[in-house]
Amino acid sequence: MIEFKQVSYNHPGGTNALDNINLKIKKNSITAIVGNNGAGKTTLVKHINGLLKPSEGEVTIENNSIKKSSVAELSRNVGMVFQNANHQLFADTVKNEILFGLKNFGFDQDYIDERYELMTDLFNLRKYEEISPLKLSGGEKKKVCLASVLAWNPEILILDEPTVGQDELQKNILFEFINTLHSNNKTIIIISHDIEFLWRLQPNIITMSDGRIIEINHPEKIFTDKELMNKVGLIPPQIIKIFNGLGIEKDIPINLEDACKRIQGLMEE
Repeated sequence: MIEFKQVSYNHPGGTNALDNINLKIKKNSITAIVGNNGAGKTTLVKHINGLLKPSEGEVTIENNSIKKSSVAELSRNVGMVFQNANHQLFADTVKNEILFGLKNFGFDQDYIDERYELMTDLFNLRKYEEISPLKLSGGEKKKVCLASVLAWNPEILILDEPTVGQDELQKNILFEFINTLHSNNKTIIIISHDIEFLWRLQPNIITMSDGRIIEINHPEKIFTDKELMNKVGLIPPQIIKIFNGLGIEKDIPINLEDACKRIQGLMEE
């Protein structure tokens, strides 16, 4: 379990970015954090891998305080893909970018080869092996970042806006891979404005505003709350809009196929 105990964080200039956060994220769960820009979402998750330390309070992972571990030590079990790929990429080639973590953490060569092949095939990156990742498009850069972190198979995976720049095919691949990781007992935390993707994924939802947690609940409860959605600057998924227009506010279908069946049933009544 990841736990925030009365955590506040002030930026070096004195601005308060997190205000008395009390939060528990269960092990082996999928959790999404949503909110408007400046809500404190990225600041919050940077406390999990030690990139930031609380000004007040404590963050623990499996009852161990992050204050006792370095970023390098935490990163073995906490992988993070940043929103801006340019802040993460540094190697001279895509191949070396993906291999860096695997080699740095001391895995044996057979495992390194296996994971490298899996990641390059999964994200269709083999054709870019010898190219600088910084020369790729925004979407391709994001794929390299995802591959480089997923390669070493961390226990906790933090994804900051993972669908930005990705087409529907890559979103589907990411969706399936997240669910595979979850079935393999990984803890996944996602920051996203892609409400359609989150509706399909159905994670636990944490809503934030002005450095505070507003509500934690399941997607239907969050995304059908018009006042809450307005407060955090988000637009409900299309399926919710359609069914709300039909006067239905509960038990809304998750996917398009089920939605069509439900609408057909309503028309036949």
